[in-house]
Amino acid sequence: MTASLPASMRYVDLPAPGAPEAMTIAEGPLPQLRDGEILIRVEAAGVNRPDVAQRQGAYPPPPGASPVLGLEVAGEVAAIGPGVSAYSVGDKVTALANGGGYAEYCAVPATQALSWPQGYDAIRAAALPETFFTVWANLFMMAGLKAGESVLIHGGSSGIGTTAIQLASAIGAKVFVTVGSEDKAEACVKLGAARAINYKSEDFAEVIRAETGKAGVDVILDMIGAAYFDKNLQSLARDGRLSIIAFLGGAVAEKANLTPIMIKRLRVMGSTMRPRTAVEKAEIRDQLQARVWPLLEAGKAAPVIHEVFDFAQVVEAHRLMESSAHIGKIMLKM
Repeated sequence: MTASLPASMRYVDLPAPGAPEAMTIAEGPLPQLRDGEILIRVEAAGVNRPDVAQRQGAYPPPPGASPVLGLEVAGEVAAIGPGVSAYSVGDKVTALANGGGYAEYCAVPATQALSWPQGYDAIRAAALPETFFTVWANLFMMAGLKAGESVLIHGGSSGIGTTAIQLASAIGAKVFVTVGSEDKAEACVKLGAARAINYKSEDFAEVIRAETGKAGVDVILDMIGAAYFDKNLQSLARDGRLSIIAFLGGAVAEKANLTPIMIKRLRVMGSTMRPRTAVEKAEIRDQLQARVWPLLEAGKAAPVIHEVFDFAQVVEAHRLMESSAHIGKIMLKM
């Protein structure tokens, strides 16, 4: 089933990797639907670190994915591909895209889409998929954070961080975060963090040691990588879990002391979202629908929106992302 569709659409073109200015607004054909996909008329899209990495040439799309930037969208279902029965044309959905989100139309697997939480608009709905899929998969499904445990979240004021603080707090975990300024620290505490550590003036390993009576935290969600690896191991409790989701501080840790892994029976894990299989993403989607969407609809968690840019201001949106001056999500509206 298909709504009335235009002959072409606007999208963000990236002729070659480079700075934000490498992106331009272009016009081209709508994506062709494959089995199991829906076509979304995009009303809003999220801007995320992986988009920046792809723009710079460091995060190529997986085989078969759209080369157009953008991993999360919200809008209206405009067409239904073969084998899809869960949605109808006109439904309002948000979705984790495999690519192609910076466009007026985006094709996504139906199993990676969810209805907007009750009371949400396109901007808030589009701010959900990338960070909520990532946090749920890494912090809860893989690292197994549960009520009564403690967690250290690096980059607490990022889209990932603000999501992780709220979900960890909602399940009854004690949350510590690292941030780079006092206004970011204040924002994280308001979201539920018990202690925000300013990494520019404090040693997070020393603070965690003091705050936990030398015991350490049960889980660390890390987007820094090599620069924090040694101190992360020091900061974990016995049977602690380190979940690595990005390498903003480098990917090669040359002088880390691995002894704590053995002495404290630590588990070190990591993942990226985009290469996961459709089946894996569908499982995450189902758990979000069952366990997180009720929290959103009850107001116990919500995306933190820092700034909304018009679609044509995508260059400015990427500049803001690279500056790390934001607290929460950066969004594009059509």
